[in-house]
Amino acid sequence: METLGAFAILLAFCLAIYAFSASLVGSIRKKAFLVVSGERAVYAVWVLMSTAAGILVYSLMTSDFRLAYVAARSNRAMPLVYKFAAWWGGQEGSLLLWSWLLSTFSVMVLWTNRRKFRDMMPYVIAVLSFTQIFFCTLNAFIEPPFQVLAVGKGVQAVADGNGLNPLLQHPAMAIHPPMLYLGYVGFIVPFAFAFASLVTKQPGEAWIATTRRWSLITWAFQSTGILLGAGWAYAVLGWGGYWGWDPVENASLLPWITATAFLHSVMMQEKKGMMKVWNMVLISATFFLCIFGTFLTRSGVVSSVHAFAQSSLGSWFLGFLSIAVGVTTFMIIKRLDYLKSEAHLESVLSRESSFLFNNLILLASSFAVLWGTLFPVLTEAVMGEKITVGAPFFNKVNIPIGLFLLLLTGVGPLIAWRRSSFDSLKRAFRWPTVFFLVTVLGLVATGVHHIYALISFGLCAFVTVTIVMEFFKGSRAISIKNQMNLLRAMVELTHRNTRRYGGYLVHMGIVIMFIGFTGAAFNKDTTKEVKIGEHIQLGNYDLQVKQVLDGDNPNYSWQRAVIAVTKHGESLGELTPERRVYVSSQQPTSQVSIRRRLNEDLYLNFASMSQTDPTAAIIQVYIFPLVSCIWVGFYVLLFGTLICLVPSKVKYSYARTEVVGVYAKQAQPTK
Repeated sequence: METLGAFAILLAFCLAIYAFSASLVGSIRKKAFLVVSGERAVYAVWVLMSTAAGILVYSLMTSDFRLAYVAARSNRAMPLVYKFAAWWGGQEGSLLLWSWLLSTFSVMVLWTNRRKFRDMMPYVIAVLSFTQIFFCTLNAFIEPPFQVLAVGKGVQAVADGNGLNPLLQHPAMAIHPPMLYLGYVGFIVPFAFAFASLVTKQPGEAWIATTRRWSLITWAFQSTGILLGAGWAYAVLGWGGYWGWDPVENASLLPWITATAFLHSVMMQEKKGMMKVWNMVLISATFFLCIFGTFLTRSGVVSSVHAFAQSSLGSWFLGFLSIAVGVTTFMIIKRLDYLKSEAHLESVLSRESSFLFNNLILLASSFAVLWGTLFPVLTEAVMGEKITVGAPFFNKVNIPIGLFLLLLTGVGPLIAWRRSSFDSLKRAFRWPTVFFLVTVLGLVATGVHHIYALISFGLCAFVTVTIVMEFFKGSRAISIKNQMNLLRAMVELTHRNTRRYGGYLVHMGIVIMFIGFTGAAFNKDTTKEVKIGEHIQLGNYDLQVKQVLDGDNPNYSWQRAVIAVTKHGESLGELTPERRVYVSSQQPTSQVSIRRRLNEDLYLNFASMSQTDPTAAIIQVYIFPLVSCIWVGFYVLLFGTLICLVPSKVKYSYARTEVVGVYAKQAQPTK
């Protein structure tokens, strides 16, 4: 089996080279049979990579401990779901997952465009295949997943494996990495179309139209992966946080930020013919940052709780990135004339300028995160000393940036396209500004004096009123015209322009998440060493340690504190934080116990038994106000994204500018 898996990867490597070469040569020399044979090679690569992936998964599920990867990442006591998750729990398996997803996406792109964009497709295939060659090189020669354990010339199997890293044995981690990888790998498709449009000088925005849904779905996967990672950190690491500005966390955030900027600025190109170079740069940067994120996670160049691998892969990734960035930069510079905008910004007080500011602020955020992430690596390379950049730096830089972005989220819909008059701005901003002031003054009156919290809650009210006004104005007009109730009119309004109103729902999800983030300003915590029967007080909660239980199963031994919770004298039941020590690795982990409510979470972590008094337990207690809003906001964001993917009932055609700066006519419905 392992020989077949290794041979499948090697053959896929050869066919990927053929697909790349045949597509390019066939397109340049106008040899259709070469182009078609290159496309068929893409299908063959997927069959071979699926075979290799299937063999690895089968080996994990059947505990074939002759394979070094299986012995290192699995053991007999692990539940089946974690044996399957071990596919991406180690270096070799995760790189194979990358390759398999890329081959799968390549087939999907090829099949859905088999009769479209025939002049662009050879170059799309060339970009996809070039990336496939790189990852197949890693799979076949650098980090092969099918190495066997051997003694002399004989294959040797161990009795049991080391097991998956205990931190990864959590339901969220069974989903989080594949979601992130779907995002990482998915962004290559819009990049490939963008690059192909540069090569072929495609008129119009065909590459944007054909990849819009792909970009949105990929962005949704990336968002889901990041939020699942935050949920995992919150429930597993035992430090009470959902985001710690860890380098690998940052690596997943960077392409998300540039992709978010791209999804906004690309609307300017579709509707106004503007920001063409900018969009090329953004989608290219997003793809490169996806590769960079994989490099950070898998190379071990940064210290991180997520960096589960130490290897010499860095030079390979840097080589690939150097070639890709160099070629893409050359093509963008060479096609600058073709990328000229059809219109120019007419006024700072316009929706166009709000999109531009949005992009600039997102780019500033991305640069700040990138700089803070790479600074320790750069200082070590230059000075021989690694200077760590901690959460205070990232918070200091990104909190003001985040608040400004939140403001722009509310300001954008209030400003007209092209230019706004002072009177129209006064009318549009009146109610949102009133609600901003009422919220801030109301919070001050109740004793809230945290400046960032006041601004954040005020802006959340500002943006919420803006979104509600947008829905209300449109729904009311439809309701009056068609004699239908307001709720039905709202559904009709959303269906008429799903992209616009789905986008507002996404913004509403962001607002709710900001409420959750802002709650961190009021966090409380304490750590106590307590014996059986003793109490811990924090906020309005009284906690009493009732007993400490011990037990084990084939995978781990556990020690559980049973803690009775009361609030204002009312019993709220028991929480049971747990410590585990896994048999195979002897690594201790925490299983926190959380009482989740919309207004606040009560979060308990059983740190350990006391070193000085074996009868006393060390309990960490946290109160996290509003943290549940983060998860609620994510579901709203996801719902809004799904709405955006639904085709609009009314199609709008936007007239292109015939002369720079002059618009032929306003958008008209063409139903």
